[in-house]
Amino acid sequence: MTRDSSSRVLALWCPDWPAIAAAVATDVSPVAAVAVTLANRVIACTATARAEGVTRGLRRREAQGRCPELHVVVADPDRDARLFEPVAAAVAAVAPGVEVLRPGLLVLSARGVARYFGSEQAAAERLVDEVSAVGVESQIGVADELSTAVIAARRAVLVPRGGGASFLAPLAVKELAAEPSLAAVERSELVDLLHRLGLRTIGDFAALSTVDVASRFGTDAVLAHRSARGEPERPPSARVLPPDLDVEQQCDPPIDRVDAAAFAGRSLAEQLHVKLAAAAVACTRLLVQASTGNGEHLSRTWRCAEPLTPEGTADRVRWQLDGWLTGRSEAKPTAGITILRLEPVEVVAAGALQLGLWGGVGEGDERARRALVRVQGLLGGEAVRIGVLSGGRGPSERITMIPLGDELVPEADPNAPWPGRLPQPAPAAVLGSRPEVALEDGSGASVYVTERGVFSSVPYRLRWGTRTWQLQGWAGPWSVDERWWDPATGRDAARAQVLLGERGAEQKALLLVCHDRSWSVEGVYE
Repeated sequence: MTRDSSSRVLALWCPDWPAIAAAVATDVSPVAAVAVTLANRVIACTATARAEGVTRGLRRREAQGRCPELHVVVADPDRDARLFEPVAAAVAAVAPGVEVLRPGLLVLSARGVARYFGSEQAAAERLVDEVSAVGVESQIGVADELSTAVIAARRAVLVPRGGGASFLAPLAVKELAAEPSLAAVERSELVDLLHRLGLRTIGDFAALSTVDVASRFGTDAVLAHRSARGEPERPPSARVLPPDLDVEQQCDPPIDRVDAAAFAGRSLAEQLHVKLAAAAVACTRLLVQASTGNGEHLSRTWRCAEPLTPEGTADRVRWQLDGWLTGRSEAKPTAGITILRLEPVEVVAAGALQLGLWGGVGEGDERARRALVRVQGLLGGEAVRIGVLSGGRGPSERITMIPLGDELVPEADPNAPWPGRLPQPAPAAVLGSRPEVALEDGSGASVYVTERGVFSSVPYRLRWGTRTWQLQGWAGPWSVDERWWDPATGRDAARAQVLLGERGAEQKALLLVCHDRSWSVEGVYE
């Protein structure tokens, strides 16, 4: 693969953009300690917060412990995109062809802007000044390839022509996964594997042969290897765009509210993906266009590392319309939007899109996670928890509830030996309330577990509230004698399984717990 030697890419990066946008939206100084959390973990923070020991991945409470004056804000992609629109508009005013990779990062061809201002250095200085005029700090990187330019922007470096590989070689291999908009989801796993293999720098990874990388790793690793070697990257699509993929909507009445714009954007995104599916392609670069009642024309291009899903398309359309309608830039329309148009600029074969079993790309899982994260934002990080298999003797003890987004680490090792553990199968439902029941023998006397760990008499029937069942069978009892040396946390109990109901009729199996000669229901079997 060859490329015109004059082709260069300029990347403009706004450091800590989610935290800066959160500070602006909440009227907090950008130089204050601000952290943005998602699923109870820090995903971005300001330089002031980092100086106090706050880093990405920390739990919210730990971050607040390191920096008591930390201002914590929940992640909001809509806010990030809305406040980034003035930045993109400022760059587009002096350099056409702007493509937004994500809020906080955009790219464009360096050739035209360098010719206009005289050099790449002069162009970079002018763009930084333009962004500074809207109150935002930024850094510029220029290189032959897009991924190299993005990494260079994080260091404010203009990489010489043909010097991409030399610039990348001494950098840590984790830099290949630092920008999520240019890497697949599994890129972090690849970086972790390379680190464990002893490949600590990008140069170490680039030294591997292409054949070895292709045979040992996946497709994303091949793309990362090309980036590491500074080789020309394959464009998102070599396909000719099928005809009539554009979708357009006439807005009557004109749209001037964000909620109406979001509804129209979602409807148009669904229409677009119906056409893309019929043409067996998926979109990787999307042009959002809008026309207003006063004849104004607005457009913005969004580039994505992976093919867009319907949800991803709707999100980007909503972000863009929100930025136009409520932004503070000169590009803000003076009238309502009358025409909304979506145009796929680049597409890939539909085979590049891994569809879920029921259609879509994990739409159900993604929608559920987004909803749960919003619940966390409203009610707190502890409001949504996930069960993780843990170690223990009883079914309730073998479940560790962990807040969504935290590391799924159980309280105890489930693979360790647990003498006296309840045998399989596990109950289908574990009752937290543990309703009390009475276990009786044939004469109506209460049955309990003696100090020797056996029934005091043969169980015959079970009373639960106003109902009575005859036992068809039982197993156990199994004694539970935990932490006998600690009166405060020790436990002396026993478990038993019982089968209720008449033969040939509906039957029910229960897991019972006996403590101080009283029985309660811990679980129900199916």
